[in-house]
Amino acid sequence: MKIERLQTIVTCPGRNFVTVKIETDQGVYGLGDATLNGRELAVKSYLEDHVFPCLVGRDPRNIEDIWQYLYRGAYWRRGPVTMTAIAAIDMALWDILGKLAGMPVYRMLGGKSRQGLMVYGHATGRDHAEAVEEVQRHIEQGYKAIRVQSGVPGLEKVYGVGKAAGQYEPAQKGLPIEEAWDTALYLRHTPELFRKVREAVGFEPHLLHDAHHRLTPMEAGRLGKDLEPYRLFWLEDATPAENQEAFRLIRQHTTTPLAVGEVFNSIWDCKDLIQQQLVDYIRATIVHAGGITHVRRIADFAALHQVRTGFHGATDLSPVCMAAAVNFGLWAPNFGIQELMPHNALTDEVFPHSYRFEDGYLVMDDVPGLGVDIDEALACQYPYERAYLPVARLRDGSMWNW
Repeated sequence: MKIERLQTIVTCPGRNFVTVKIETDQGVYGLGDATLNGRELAVKSYLEDHVFPCLVGRDPRNIEDIWQYLYRGAYWRRGPVTMTAIAAIDMALWDILGKLAGMPVYRMLGGKSRQGLMVYGHATGRDHAEAVEEVQRHIEQGYKAIRVQSGVPGLEKVYGVGKAAGQYEPAQKGLPIEEAWDTALYLRHTPELFRKVREAVGFEPHLLHDAHHRLTPMEAGRLGKDLEPYRLFWLEDATPAENQEAFRLIRQHTTTPLAVGEVFNSIWDCKDLIQQQLVDYIRATIVHAGGITHVRRIADFAALHQVRTGFHGATDLSPVCMAAAVNFGLWAPNFGIQELMPHNALTDEVFPHSYRFEDGYLVMDDVPGLGVDIDEALACQYPYERAYLPVARLRDGSMWNW
């Protein structure tokens, strides 16, 4: 069996997605997600100009060898563009292997460790009252875990909160917008938000919060301590993690569980964090961290140190990646939780899939491969539209972490 044809499919059914399709000489094909939010065309070029020509004629069943070839053979290792491209190829090859075996990918990994993946939804409000209402609405929908974000008085825009109630989509069409940020206002506001939420819904639902890289280590330690009475499931991305040692300072000041890693692209980004048990959940995504083959290594390494998975699952991951994440989470013995931002109806139509939400969990049918497909004719009706994530500046105009 040989790889005969590779292609990228770029579509924008409300937001941009890049999909890799690998076809074999025996008519079996597999899909992989190659979406890198705001840099989609860079990955498309990397794949078409530098990767695809090297794979034609290779045996698609040799997944490990192909992964090593793309990682070691490029010499310039890691980075989000390279690792997203490798991830797309890797997902597609696992999809092919599952179809050849007549098994879902989770069976190929070793079978189920659980019947479904507990997910967390996003409750956002322009103020405290609206956020509390959204938490209650998510509980009514069956969510057992809910991430809570709220507008901050004095700031026009805040991460995680849209201009209107409902689904939040951070990427905006056109050039990047700029948002003002004030850490002091945020730190005064956030503990009061969670006090009100706990008063309204009690302590049964799991509550999460995303600081989105906005804090210094000491500020993060203070916020974590202030949130301790409200028993958060985790505090996410409290500070930028380029300096992994920064999390040691946070750890010294709070017992609030810590999660990090949605921007990580290799095990090296989180090696010290895991090995020194400075975090509780690793959030590296299959699409940005080298695919199933590499994320499996991260999860196994994390399991040795009692760190669990909590994969990123925003709408910048296509249903192809979500299908891969569900397969992976069904297997992973140290699975913790899965983020779920439901895609719009049009995206679900472009990418028909077998996973579904049931009573707070993601479950999937027992179908070969990843359990996802793409309607290419429909995808072609929605061409790429330039879109970027925002950027943030402090009130004095200096750049900050968005």
